[in-house]
Amino acid sequence: MDNRTDRNAERALNITMALTLIVAGYEICRACQNYKQGMNFLDIASYANADLNTYCMVLILVNIIFLPGALLLYKQSGMSLKDEIFHRESLWKDIALGTVLALVSSMVSLLSFIINKGRTGLAFPGWETLSLSELVLMTVSLGFVSGICKEIYFRGFAKNFCGPILGGTTSLLLFNMMFAMLDWFNMGLSFILGLLWIWGYKKSGRLIVPIIAHGGVNLISIIFYMVTT
Repeated sequence: MDNRTDRNAERALNITMALTLIVAGYEICRACQNYKQGMNFLDIASYANADLNTYCMVLILVNIIFLPGALLLYKQSGMSLKDEIFHRESLWKDIALGTVLALVSSMVSLLSFIINKGRTGLAFPGWETLSLSELVLMTVSLGFVSGICKEIYFRGFAKNFCGPILGGTTSLLLFNMMFAMLDWFNMGLSFILGLLWIWGYKKSGRLIVPIIAHGGVNLISIIFYMVTT
């Protein structure tokens, strides 16, 4: 491996680690601010994104702040991010695969209902009513910004920059652990979903598959909330 490959891998890892630590750090601080005696860990974790507007804005700002560095990294490495995201010849096939994975991911996400049964009455009660502006903010932050940017950082960086050094599968799993750390409050659900999206990414070779799966499962969750409340 040449020095350039090592530097690119280090830059990719630094960007993704910084993103993870900032967002996870915010979530931990918010959760701990609401600690009350008698809470269990699930109760504490439930407050990580209780301040929905601030949480969504943090996700949007942090992901976008690091995006120029990601684009520059691809450009300086002589890689086309556009080609990494989609290829015209396989576009519809990849969209179909991403859509299927979004639906499968939504079914897997039902595990959260089982996990949440461990909460007590001290846990965050949830969002009884959300305004239209809050729903729009959730859609933008979770459905689009997170779906696109996180897949570039946690899947694209892993394969293209750290893969040549650590191996593709090892890098994808390592970055998936960081992905789970960023969403630590859902008790490992993000790690499981990330494995599904890694499979789709490796099968298609295009980021559009995990992008659609990631953004899709978040959008389905938002629609589910709107229908059931």
